[in-house]
Amino acid sequence: MNDWPEDGGPGRGSANSQPEGARRMSHVRRPQVPQQPPRYDQGYPQQGQGRGQEYRPDFTQARGEGYDSGYNTGQVYGAPQGGAQGGGHGGGHGAPPPPYAPGRPAPDWRKRAKVGSIVLVVGVLAWGIGTYAWASSQMRNEVDLSKVIERPSEGDCTTYLIVGSDSREGMSAEEKKKLHTGSAEGKRTDSMMILAACSSGNTMVSLPRDSWVTIPNFVGSESGKAYPARGGSKLNAAYAMDGPELLVRTVEFNTGLRIDHYAEIGFAGFANIVDALGGVELNIDKGFKDKKSGADFQAGKQTLNGEQALAFVRTRYAFAESDLQRTKNQQKFLSALANQAATPGTILNPFALYPTLGAGLDTLIVDKDMSLYDLGKMFFAMKGINSGDGKSMNMPISGTAPQGSLKWDMPKVKQLVEQIRNDEKVTVESNR
Repeated sequence: MNDWPEDGGPGRGSANSQPEGARRMSHVRRPQVPQQPPRYDQGYPQQGQGRGQEYRPDFTQARGEGYDSGYNTGQVYGAPQGGAQGGGHGGGHGAPPPPYAPGRPAPDWRKRAKVGSIVLVVGVLAWGIGTYAWASSQMRNEVDLSKVIERPSEGDCTTYLIVGSDSREGMSAEEKKKLHTGSAEGKRTDSMMILAACSSGNTMVSLPRDSWVTIPNFVGSESGKAYPARGGSKLNAAYAMDGPELLVRTVEFNTGLRIDHYAEIGFAGFANIVDALGGVELNIDKGFKDKKSGADFQAGKQTLNGEQALAFVRTRYAFAESDLQRTKNQQKFLSALANQAATPGTILNPFALYPTLGAGLDTLIVDKDMSLYDLGKMFFAMKGINSGDGKSMNMPISGTAPQGSLKWDMPKVKQLVEQIRNDEKVTVESNR
């Protein structure tokens, strides 16, 4: 039996004069074997094989598809199945393996970037919270303003009473000599100023320590005993009599302005903060010298270290206006100090932030309700004054009083207080 087709075409025994054409057979396809993804090591010499064996695409295909019958499917030999279109020349069936093994998804870089960002934010938050907790634990919340009696009503601004004391607490004999502080026992106020942080503009008002004021009746901060009014005296006597609580009581009684927060720093803490910042740049209008404070300055812009800064804010005998000129210098320096401390270069740099906080917080005495946040607001308010967004002045003076003291100009003082209480722009001018 023959398998040739009987379709009338030329065939065996045909009498046709034309030569026989190609014979056709039924199309026979070999069984399909499920396509297996090539293994990573297919087509490469195995360990122990001889040298000279190279990568063979036909070997890879044979391993994946069984034997090759040699039947031509019309595919151009040497071109990879599913590869370049149009039967172009190129690599064979076994292209080099991808950079990642088959079956393992390629890395999602977008997801990785997102996770990395979250980790970074969490790390920064953890550092910030840790720093805040540590710094808060270093603050000395020792002044209890709840012991102050007969207080004025609250105003629209936040008011701070900032005090520089001559405390020599924690200072060695060598440090006292170096900083020209002397060795007096106890502590007294060396400077006092009211800082009013208002939406209408910040105002810093210095209170000369020789101001003649009335020391009112009060309750002892330690004894709890009631004391009658003491009458006229210098302002710094209030601090010497019963500390910060009586000083706040005296300032409130004589001004009618409520004090929201109290902050005090001694000689050593002040100098250490300046040194921790690497000094404070200041422009001194006119040079001066003073043996008692150790001041020796030339006019011009310069960077003051802790020792020089302390001499600058303490000098009084080198000036004709004595205490009034000193209070102006204190305002000028504190604003410059705040301007340098309250910057991203200090706040965001742990190598600058931690030494600065560590140098001052353990010597900074504040009221019990004052938080690190409140302290930061105080510094930024002082910085605003240095930047021109506010006003600095002395308490208006109208003349002299007993014991060589200074008498306040009370009509101006009342106007100043009303403007601060009502959060109005301060227009009052000091005459000295």
